[in-house]
Amino acid sequence: MGGVTSTMAAKFAFFPPSPPSYGVTAATEGRLEMTDVPPRENVEAWRLPTRRGTEIVAMYVKNPAASLTLLYSHGNAADLGQMYELFWQLSKHLCVNLMGYDYSGYGQSSGKPSEQNTYADIEAAYKCLEVAYGTHAEDIILYGQSVGSGPTLELAARLPNLRAAVLHSPILSGLRVMYPVKHTYWFDIYKNIDKIPLVQCPVLVIHGMVDDVVDWSHGKQLWELSKVKYEPLWVKAGNHCNLELFPEYIRHLKKFISAIEKAPPPRTASTESSVPQDPPSMSSDHLDHQRSMDKMENLRSSTDHKEKGGNSTDRREKPRLSTDKKEKSRKSFDISDRARNSMDQQEKPRKSFERLGGMIKSVSLCNIDCFKGPASQSEECKGQC
Repeated sequence: MGGVTSTMAAKFAFFPPSPPSYGVTAATEGRLEMTDVPPRENVEAWRLPTRRGTEIVAMYVKNPAASLTLLYSHGNAADLGQMYELFWQLSKHLCVNLMGYDYSGYGQSSGKPSEQNTYADIEAAYKCLEVAYGTHAEDIILYGQSVGSGPTLELAARLPNLRAAVLHSPILSGLRVMYPVKHTYWFDIYKNIDKIPLVQCPVLVIHGMVDDVVDWSHGKQLWELSKVKYEPLWVKAGNHCNLELFPEYIRHLKKFISAIEKAPPPRTASTESSVPQDPPSMSSDHLDHQRSMDKMENLRSSTDHKEKGGNSTDRREKPRLSTDKKEKSRKSFDISDRARNSMDQQEKPRKSFERLGGMIKSVSLCNIDCFKGPASQSEECKGQC
């Protein structure tokens, strides 16, 4: 029954562009060259094996002046070719390295899209950052857009050393996009509402206040449930897939990145291994730690990890605690009280996830005129980097 439900959910949740917007040609040692995209400096492409037997395509944009790396999980109706220019611009203007990847079944990645596959996909991208670039959790910011908030929070909840996370138009869960349910059910997908309290790092939430695909209340509640809050960005005229068009989007992200760079990295008892660890309250269907990274073994010494069965919480869900019972002693991370507007609006029943695909397909995803500024601003960014 679970497999049938997962398959049905995938039909509603995933809309890979067909045909893919880019091509790839083989290079060496797992490297690829992307075709049908404009040539850019400091861009590398990879084909990465996942623990579920698929191979995904990932791209890495290097900024020589960067100290942090953004690991970006895109929305449900895009692929790397469509995100290519945005990724390059974000790397340049935020002064970060950026890795983006296509989910299984998207772009030139093999396999079929599913919730569990996306969890394996982001893990493969994270391992590539560790192995190929020597980047570890304390220097990584996870960024999840829309459906991408699912794999982002799945990984963030298991990385105690993670530097920060950004949730862009996130969902509370798949079922809650369609219906305003109060409890979590075993057949739901992307149960972000249950995972956000487990995230130990600062969390920035960005959401449009007139989003008619994923209601603003999703982002608001996830921000309220975060342990370490950063001042959110509520875009008054923002919809589901046009937030990049607003000047405040890039300004707020720059402010966030700057604050994260100035803050000390998270401290833990051991930093020798940053392999994701399952929290005790997570379901046993989460990541099994045996890796299929054979093609990259020559870059590091092999380490075997076996998953320990977690306690299943999905089949016996308890009613959610009221959001009024928040921790009184939660840490504050550069929070501006002015951003806490009164937003008590009742969530209405949502339409099918198919609207996610329809909306994103109808709007130019990579219209990034907000990045274009006077030459003086470009020089200023270079100076800041």
